[in-house]
Amino acid sequence: MPPDGRVVEIMLVEDNPGDVRLTREALRDARIENTLTVVSDGESAIALLRERLASRQPRPMLVLLDLNLPRRDGRQVLAELKADPQLCVIPVVVLTSSAAEQDVLESYRHHANAYVTKPVDIDGFLQAIRSIEGFWLSVVRLPPE
Repeated sequence: MPPDGRVVEIMLVEDNPGDVRLTREALRDARIENTLTVVSDGESAIALLRERLASRQPRPMLVLLDLNLPRRDGRQVLAELKADPQLCVIPVVVLTSSAAEQDVLESYRHHANAYVTKPVDIDGFLQAIRSIEGFWLSVVRLPPE
């Protein structure tokens, strides 16, 4: 748990049920207590974040964002999130199957905090999630809610 005793809330924006399941599995054994909120498209991600702001509910402390999403792709979600003064402080880790240089460059131009290409094998995917967890939940100090 973070030093202040909070449970870290993570939002996963992912439309692939297999990747959702693997992410849940990897985070279940995390050293830091966390909750995972999953949304399967970009439109729902933005709507949930705006709803939380409007109702003064805590926002997620970390967003794991796929780029290739239905209804609003991850590029649009990232740009909108980072353009909002209330949401821009949430660290966003782009977690996608794309290794295209243009996607990497565009993500960082929109202020992604990290870009991780999903490994194709299960063990590699689990290790990538555990590495994200190790760094973002154990090493980095996250912004207050």
